[in-house]
Amino acid sequence: MSHHTLEGRKESELLWTRRRGFLQAAAAWTAAGGFASAQAQQRSNIVELRGDATVNGRPLSAQQTIQTGDQVQTGPGSTLIFAVGGSAYHLRENTNIAIERGDTLNTVSVLRLLTGAMVSVWGRGSHRRIVTPTLTAGIRGTGVYTEVRANENFRSYFCNCYGTVELAAGDDSTVSRAGYHQSFWAEPAPVNGRRLAYAPPINHTDEEVEFLARLVNQRTAWEVMGLRGSKAGGYVDPAQQPAPQR
Repeated sequence: MSHHTLEGRKESELLWTRRRGFLQAAAAWTAAGGFASAQAQQRSNIVELRGDATVNGRPLSAQQTIQTGDQVQTGPGSTLIFAVGGSAYHLRENTNIAIERGDTLNTVSVLRLLTGAMVSVWGRGSHRRIVTPTLTAGIRGTGVYTEVRANENFRSYFCNCYGTVELAAGDDSTVSRAGYHQSFWAEPAPVNGRRLAYAPPINHTDEEVEFLARLVNQRTAWEVMGLRGSKAGGYVDPAQQPAPQR
């Protein structure tokens, strides 16, 4: 497993790609044709559900379909993996998201992460955002990890695992271009005069992003290039990158 520092999450939350149940579910999902086939056959777009989750306040079952316009929440010890359109999502335990609809039923315009943590891989497209209480991220085709810490005044952590992302927190903004993990804190109040600051890689792994990419027929940037970053998880020294702009 690629090394990313564990901070405030359980190691079991990062090891879902090694569970036999998930591997079987992912293989069945891929063999059945993925999201396009599920949509055409009106099958569930849930790849795996372990534990308890709700959709719009009602218990969610693995046979249901998650759509844009839904609010989804996972319970303690739960995990949820699903796909909408050309994007795949893994919600960790105690995560609450709202999925806002774009131009079509299967187009996500805004994904609001209210609490918890999420790994996601997005197909190519424009005018899509991940929004947390302290951060707005303009998403193109990319893989990202996002975490909201309710016990720290909703401080947000965001990793652009690969791709291009436009980030804004308060009056600070930057464009992140990464081939292998570039991470940020979005603060609820300025720290040293800034709301947006570089961060180390924490709480997610290469394997997670790679598996989600495969679910939607993609490959990560480092797989395409045949490269990986540093053993520290690919953290890019801020001195080598343009500073977040105000």
